[in-house]
Amino acid sequence: MNAPVSIPPVRLTSLAHGGGCGCKLAPAVLQELLAGAAAPPFAQLLVGTETGDDAAVWQVDENTCIVATTDFFMPVVDDPHDFGRIAATNAISDVYAMGGRPVMALAILGMPLGKIAPETVRSILDGGRAACTAAGIPIAGGHSIDAPEPIYGLAVIGTCRPQDVRRNTGARPGDALILTKGLGVGIYSAAFKKEILSEAAYAEMIASTTLLNSIGAELARDPDVHGITDVTGFGILGHGLEMARGSGVDLDLSLAALPWLSEAEALAEAGTVTGASHRNWDSYGAETDLPSDLPAWRRHLLTDPQTSGGLLVACDAAKADEILARVRSAGYPAARRIGFATEGSGRVRVVA
Repeated sequence: MNAPVSIPPVRLTSLAHGGGCGCKLAPAVLQELLAGAAAPPFAQLLVGTETGDDAAVWQVDENTCIVATTDFFMPVVDDPHDFGRIAATNAISDVYAMGGRPVMALAILGMPLGKIAPETVRSILDGGRAACTAAGIPIAGGHSIDAPEPIYGLAVIGTCRPQDVRRNTGARPGDALILTKGLGVGIYSAAFKKEILSEAAYAEMIASTTLLNSIGAELARDPDVHGITDVTGFGILGHGLEMARGSGVDLDLSLAALPWLSEAEALAEAGTVTGASHRNWDSYGAETDLPSDLPAWRRHLLTDPQTSGGLLVACDAAKADEILARVRSAGYPAARRIGFATEGSGRVRVVA
């Protein structure tokens, strides 16, 4: 009997041309691909593709909506269990961002056969299952293919009440803006691939990217919370711009108020940025207003793709401090008030 073929260990990130949400198509390319592709009208489809929202929402009856999403990407780290946890947490986030509670998931798996050992793939799946267990949901099935690069993610189904649906189009003039997680994941992942990320920063990145955005389902029950979206591959500027466009307002973001992962600014200033940061800026930079003396490395922080990032929340300014306190007490210590919405036409301004 032939002995089993041994596959040598390999860095997962070395098998992928990009990693995490930095693999997303550039916003401008995505807009071009989806142009004219609006679905036929269905009265029960409350949220579709029209505003680039986080998930689709279908109203079943007067009390129940189905929230459905899918998200997958290539490795952002080399540890297979961490990769599985991050990818699953990121996918589940879309349901929370719509105000839903997840009920089950289906796995999406593409692996380059012969390049990755079976035990590595098993560890990826175990990591995804661990994230789903933390969210209180099963992985009820899925699909796998032989692929040239490793891919993992989930299709996630959730539910919510119709009145609890929260969109990226709900911001109102005068609203305060809250961000629930620190920024800089793309910078950290780029540093990781260069093998210059410190152990402490790696631990910080894993803690952030595996933190479920479950607070979104709680916030959606509050009528003072008007709009929610999660900040992922298009960066804080790009996802802020989607909220501004969809809501018909301008967003003013305070540079001094934005929360950063502890080493993100130093790494960016030293030149560690992602290709996706450049693509993001090329896609939407003309629709944003930045300080004239803003150095390029700070601009890259604003367009930095976030894998499993936080929620951007638009809420009644009079209740913002109370809502922020609730978010922090629920386990999001990096949460900050980062700006406000004003009357406008769909732009984002960054003020020093």
